Formats: sequence, structure tokens, C-alpha cells
Amino acid sequence: MNTFPLFFKLEGRKVLIVGGGDVALRKADLLSRAGACITILAPSISHEIQALLSDSKHELIYEHYNKKYMTDSRVIIAGTDDEVLNHQIHADATTLNIPVNVVDTPNLCDFIFPAIVDRNPIVIGISSNGKAPVLARLLRARLETLIPQGYGKLAKLAGEFRGEVKAKIPTLTGRRQFWERAFEGQVSELMFAGNETQAAAQLQTDLDSTAAQIVKNNSTSQHSDVSNVQAASTTAPVLTGDSLTDNSHGNIVATSTQPVGEVYIVGAGPGDPELLTFKALRLMQQADIVYYDALVSPQVLDLCRRDADKVFVGKKRSNHAVAQLGINELLVNSAKEGRRVVRLKGGDPFIFGRGGEEIESLRAHNVPYQVVPGITAANAAASYAGIPLTHRDHSQSVRFVTGFLKAGAPNSNFKSFLNTDETVVFYMGLHSLPRLTEGLIDAGRSSNTPIAIVSNASMPNQQVLTGTLETIVELQEQNQLPTPALLIMGDVVALHHDLAWYNVQSLVNTEDNWLRGGTAATPKDQLTENSSRQQAHALSMVANLAEQKESDSLEQLIIG
Repeated sequence: MNTFPLFFKLEGRKVLIVGGGDVALRKADLLSRAGACITILAPSISHEIQALLSDSKHELIYEHYNKKYMTDSRVIIAGTDDEVLNHQIHADATTLNIPVNVVDTPNLCDFIFPAIVDRNPIVIGISSNGKAPVLARLLRARLETLIPQGYGKLAKLAGEFRGEVKAKIPTLTGRRQFWERAFEGQVSELMFAGNETQAAAQLQTDLDSTAAQIVKNNSTSQHSDVSNVQAASTTAPVLTGDSLTDNSHGNIVATSTQPVGEVYIVGAGPGDPELLTFKALRLMQQADIVYYDALVSPQVLDLCRRDADKVFVGKKRSNHAVAQLGINELLVNSAKEGRRVVRLKGGDPFIFGRGGEEIESLRAHNVPYQVVPGITAANAAASYAGIPLTHRDHSQSVRFVTGFLKAGAPNSNFKSFLNTDETVVFYMGLHSLPRLTEGLIDAGRSSNTPIAIVSNASMPNQQVLTGTLETIVELQEQNQLPTPALLIMGDVVALHHDLAWYNVQSLVNTEDNWLRGGTAATPKDQLTENSSRQQAHALSMVANLAEQKESDSLEQLIIG
């Protein structure tokens, strides 16, 4: 190691920062979070620093550098743009044996500011020893996605219980096993879900149960076969709510065989894995089994835990791999086997995703669950196509509508879509495009109303086709945009040509369809070039049905 990682206690300690600009501001911001008493020494100090260090424990000295202000400093930061002065500060601090950091000058640094992942009281510092600070920051960003904020609260909870755990569980091994179960089981999941009170109550219950079992075991096993107890101690703890036992050495083992699983209903977003939430990624990486939809992209599925079982339960417009009732049963049964189950759904689970039906089933069977929202297709398609769903000059509300009702019945409620100040997004509407456009025009919507088809939203092969209610059917027949796709109708569509920013490309030559590895649909005369392209196109057309999920009722989400 070129440098040794240490953590300084700076609460209530003086830290001198020489400099009053942006560099000093960044360091002061970090150090103030650690509770340091900061002294800023500079003839000119920015307004941002003044606002940040307005507390009376800090001091702002509007003078040129003077060695006398180093007295009693715990550490010193040189944040000036004067190279000669920075060398002088380093020399003076070295003489006084005070650690000094000259910003962006590694050879004049006794210590290095790492890239920090802050989950107070859990703190992770990442350093490249000044060689590649940008790389260190990128690694920090990667860790930020893997370590939820709840870890800090979990650590604080453990600190509150530490003394009681030590008193009730006499051995180091026993305490380690207890904390491992707490940090990997129901206590941690309750904390990550934001149920802090329940997490504390669960930890207390687990501790009381463990302590009672230790007392009981000590009173009944004094004459038992020691070898049997030691053999029992090798049993891996089972994460359950049932009682645990302890061998004569205080090591905790599980005696119950009824495991407790949990189901995570996770929104996988529109396909781009970078649009997943931190929480979705964390739960995906700890799942024992994953039930995934047809609209979950391979890139997203690859982020699930490598050794997890992955089961396809996708629905197509007229063909369900597994019926919804069957999916509900799979989720319940897997959880009752003690498995951590991820139900991975394209878009958002509660927007035409049947997430509500699934958690109704889970509740009926007393299976614990969490719901993780995802970026729904409407948001992704609009954002990546440069079509604002609302705009003060064009649209004051947005409506999400399904193209089909329960049992495949078409949605024909056209008279409710005549408000020109509203944007309407049709899910599962591409296959019924002629019926929709004709019905809207017959109901009174202007034939010149702008409408867009957004295909493979957020993915490298995204395509956008714009027209009007009168022209869009013919344009689609010419261009054959594939599913997954949705329709956006309203005046905001006219903004696409000015605001489009992502993957603007020809509608003819497209990249491979991510959904099934085939080729996105292109004009038919080009598909006759060779049989392999014909086969790829056929596979893609089969995959196109994947978007067509049924909806049990006319579901509409109106945001005013």
C-alpha cells in the first residue's frame, strides 16, 4: 500500500483551510459533515463558504496567509492557486508536525481525500493514491448503487442494541451468528423498506427469543452429549421467525424448519439497465428465483444474481406462457419454500403491470412483499423521444390508457379522449392502430391531431414515427415499426422534431431487436434478400406480441 487508510475523528477539532474559493468550499463541505471546527484563511472568501460556515464554531479570517493560524490545527488544507504559497504552507505544517493536504498536488500531501460512500455511521473511502481520482469517483458511484441508504440506519440500530446483545449472548461466536442473521434477514429487509420501528421490534424479539433459548439450553443440556451439541452447532442458521437454540458454548443454531421467504415486485423499467433504481438492483442481486416478463430486456435480466433460477412467465396478446393465476401461485409457493422471490416486470408494476393483483394474492396467503416502482414505458418513450408529456403551452394533463380491456376486449371509450389540452398515451395500442384512429376521429377528435409511435423506447434501436390521426396508419404500414411500442397523442408530439435528442436514425436500417435477438421490422422488399433475414423477421414478429398484455379493466391514470 502506498498509503494506509485511516479515519480521523474531527468532531470539535480545528481544521485550517487556506483559500476562499471553490476548492476550499468543496473541502469545507466534506469536513463540516464530520463535525470539524473549520477556520478559513484568505483575503477573499466566497459567499457560498460564508453561507456554509455560518455557525459560530467556524471562523472566517480575511487575511493573507500567516503561519500563526496553524496553532492547534488537527489537519491543514492548502486550497490556493499560488504554487509558491502552497509549498510554503506544506513546509510550515511539516515543521509543526501537522498533517497537510495540498489539493491536487499528491507529492505535497500527507493524507489523501478519498471518494466517499457515506452511510453514516458506515463510511467507505476509495483512493487511487492521487493517480486516478476520477476513477475512484466512478468506483464510488458503482458502490452507491449497491449499498442502500438503509445500511446506515441498520448500523445505528445495531449500535443501540450492542450492549444488550453482549449481555444476553455470552460468547463472541454466538453474537456473530446473531448479528449475521439480523443483517441478512428480516430485520435488515424491514429497515431497507423504511419500517424502522418494525425493524427494531423484530430485532428485540429475535434477541429475547435467542436469550431465552440460551437459558433453556444451559439448564437442560448440562448432561447432554457434547458431540451432538457440537454437531448441531455446524447447522447453518435458517432465516425464520421461529425460536433458535444455543449449544453449551453459546453458539446459536436454528431448530425450526419453517422458513420465511419474501416476494419483491420489481419494476424493470423500459429496457435500458441504467434506468433501474438502486433498490431494484439490490433486490435483483439477492433473489433466489426470478419470474420475469416478456418485456424485461436481456440486459436487465443479466443484472440478476448469477446463480438465481430465472423463469419466464411472459404474456403475449393472445398467448400466455403462464396464466396470471398461475403466476400468483408460483410467487406464493416459492416464498413459502423460504426463497427470496423477484417478480421482474417491464415498466412499472402498478401501471398496466398487474402488480396489484399479485400482491392481493400474496396478502391473502400472508406472504411478505415489497413493491419497487420502475420507470414506466410512457415516461421513457416520451423522454427519449423528446416529447414532453406536459407543457404549459400545449398540455396541462396526461392520461395513460390501455388499448385493450379484460379478456382482450378493445378499449372504445373514444369520447373521453377529446380534450386537446391533454396528452393521451396508449399502451398496447399498436396492433389496433386503425381502430383507434378511426374511432377517435369519428368521436370528434381532429384528424390533424399529432400522434407518435415510439418503438423500443430507451434502447439502442429506438425508433420514432410521427404523423396525425389521419396519416399515422399509412405511415406505419410503410415503416413497420415493431413492438414493444406505444402511442402518444396530443399537441406535444409536434415538439419531437425540435427536442429529439436520443438515437435519431433512419426508420429503415435499424439495429437488432433486443427483445428476441431478431431484426427490427423493415420494408418488406428488403426482407426478401435472403432466407436468414426472413427468419429473423418472423422471430421478431412473434416477439412483437410480447407487449400485448391483457388488462382486467379500463385502467386510466390521470395526472392533472
